[in-house]
Amino acid sequence: MTEPDLRLRAVVPAPLKVTYEALTDPAALRVWLAEHAEVDLPRTYAFWGRFTPDGAEPHQRVLHVDEHTIRFAWTVEGVESTVQIELAEDEDGTLVTLSQSDLPSFAEVLADMAGARGALQTFWSLAIANLADYLAGRELTPKCDFTSNELRASMVIDATPDEVFDSMTQPDQFHKWFGANVDIEPYVGGRFAMGGFDVDPSGARFVEFEPGRKATLRFADGMTDSWELEGSDGKTRLTVVQSGFDPANPPYPGWTGWLGGLSALRRYHELPQGRSIWRSIEIAGVPEGMFSIDQ
Repeated sequence: MTEPDLRLRAVVPAPLKVTYEALTDPAALRVWLAEHAEVDLPRTYAFWGRFTPDGAEPHQRVLHVDEHTIRFAWTVEGVESTVQIELAEDEDGTLVTLSQSDLPSFAEVLADMAGARGALQTFWSLAIANLADYLAGRELTPKCDFTSNELRASMVIDATPDEVFDSMTQPDQFHKWFGANVDIEPYVGGRFAMGGFDVDPSGARFVEFEPGRKATLRFADGMTDSWELEGSDGKTRLTVVQSGFDPANPPYPGWTGWLGGLSALRRYHELPQGRSIWRSIEIAGVPEGMFSIDQ
């Protein structure tokens, strides 16, 4: 395998054998990964459907399998890449390392020049987060539907609306659960910049900001990201909607990344100490210092 463009390392809460079964049982894959899955190792490892980029039919080809490694070629929009999933024992469960080569550059993704291939990095970050929750018996985060231009997701978080709202709008808290550096000015007209204002000086801006209830960010291209919070019995139903984009070209990479982040938000509020599953996130071309994971 050539030097990967993506390397994700996360610890999931299950022994290595149980984790391997979740990665190779097609019934399990249809819960946490994809709409459809077929596995007959060492010959077949396939997943496809509306929750998979370019997923109208399977495009995977097995390259190598052993008791702790799965390596396969995956062709997305005519371009073949190599995916490798490695498992190792860890004191907190199983260390999952996922690598993928031959991905679009970070600049191409930001410029919307990468098509379905642009969502592969965030597809895997959401998938691994859902794998961790699947193994823990927790509710999964909604997946991205790559056949729809309606970007809307709702989930219940075991925390009050004020607690959830603060964790989404206070930069020190946001950093803890999202694993990225961010600068936030928490008021109407204030800026919000992933990576900080040094990376994105203008940032998105809040056009709505009602603590504990709702907030809406508007980006320079006119796209909006709205958060609505509704409390009941000490819990919060959080609904997130992205709109204002070209319906023929939905921003799947960013939306899928945001869904992966929301899985971390729920974990931050619901699990002891809110510890991140992530050990490291390496994406070629990402500005230095954007990702910073606290352990």
